[in-house]
Amino acid sequence: MAGPSVNDATPGPEPEDAAPGEDAAPAAPRPLGPPLYPPLAPTVITLRVIFGVLLAAAVLYAPIYFTPQNNRILSQAIYLAVAAMGLNLLTGFNGQISIGHGAFFAVGAFTTAILMVDHNWTFEATIPIAAVLAGTVGLLVGFPALRVRGLYLALVTLGLAVLAPQVANKYVHGTGGRPLLQPRRSEFSSLLTFLDDDQWMYYLCLAIAALLFFVAWNLVRSRVGRAMVACRDEELAASTLGVNLAGTKVGTFAISAAYAGIAGSLSVMVDRLADGTNPVLYFQRSIEFLVAVVIGGAATMFGPIVGAVLLVLLRRNTQDLLEGQKAQVLSPALYGAALMAIVYVLPEGVVGGVRRLVARVARQQPVATAQPPSSPTPEPA
Repeated sequence: MAGPSVNDATPGPEPEDAAPGEDAAPAAPRPLGPPLYPPLAPTVITLRVIFGVLLAAAVLYAPIYFTPQNNRILSQAIYLAVAAMGLNLLTGFNGQISIGHGAFFAVGAFTTAILMVDHNWTFEATIPIAAVLAGTVGLLVGFPALRVRGLYLALVTLGLAVLAPQVANKYVHGTGGRPLLQPRRSEFSSLLTFLDDDQWMYYLCLAIAALLFFVAWNLVRSRVGRAMVACRDEELAASTLGVNLAGTKVGTFAISAAYAGIAGSLSVMVDRLADGTNPVLYFQRSIEFLVAVVIGGAATMFGPIVGAVLLVLLRRNTQDLLEGQKAQVLSPALYGAALMAIVYVLPEGVVGGVRRLVARVARQQPVATAQPPSSPTPEPA
């Protein structure tokens, strides 16, 4: 029997429910946009794996190979990288310029020192408290910071860094009435008998830094991270798409301050003191955090690590080149000249320069892609 004609046919079922004998037009494939993370060449993937394995082995073996003094320097680089990562979230990914993260660093340092000296807390228990207090202060600062931006925000945060030693001088009373707290060395003893104190200090700083960098890595790839980048790039378009600008900025400020507070807490274990006697100490810390982000590479995950290591090594080597009174004048000059040279040669930071090199290598390597379903490869007869 002949089938019904086309003119008097009624709306039938969907194409996937059609009878096998009927000719149903295949649904057109939806156009796919460019992938968020484009495929990498096999050579680039292999190089990344090899580099990651070698780097992990070197980082884990370093405290066993180096002397206690060098382990202390490496631990300083680690807590500096943690504070720089917090500033990178705020400045690199969210676009808010801050020169006052030394104040949050001071909050974390004095919180840990006060709890240990006056209340006999263990060091490990003070780290979450320091993070919460520093994040709370950052949250309180973040609300007024919504009304200013750019250089004006930098000036506002600069006042925090200058004000931090004055507040410590008024409310912190250590030995001799000075704002200087020094916990006992025995309070930082290794909890593992097979590790020396300097090795325990290094591994503890490394474990906390790895955890914080893992949190930051997941944060910037989440919906919150995309909102942070949208606020940095185009606030009007972000608000049109439903991004809560105020909540994103204030939340990023609080998270960034918590990172700086944890770095300040770790500095008490590494440097064995919380110092408020130097009126420009935490302003210098703020500049160091910003320089580490710039020379390492802003809006990158490994930039703060690379910048912190370079910063500590440059500071140490320039101080060792000179001796006596000349070192006090010429050492900062050499230090600044080295930083200027790095920024001039690599304006996008060290990690940005490496990314450009990797992208050039990737363009020269063929990348295997799947054939589209609409044009299958013909089979031989």
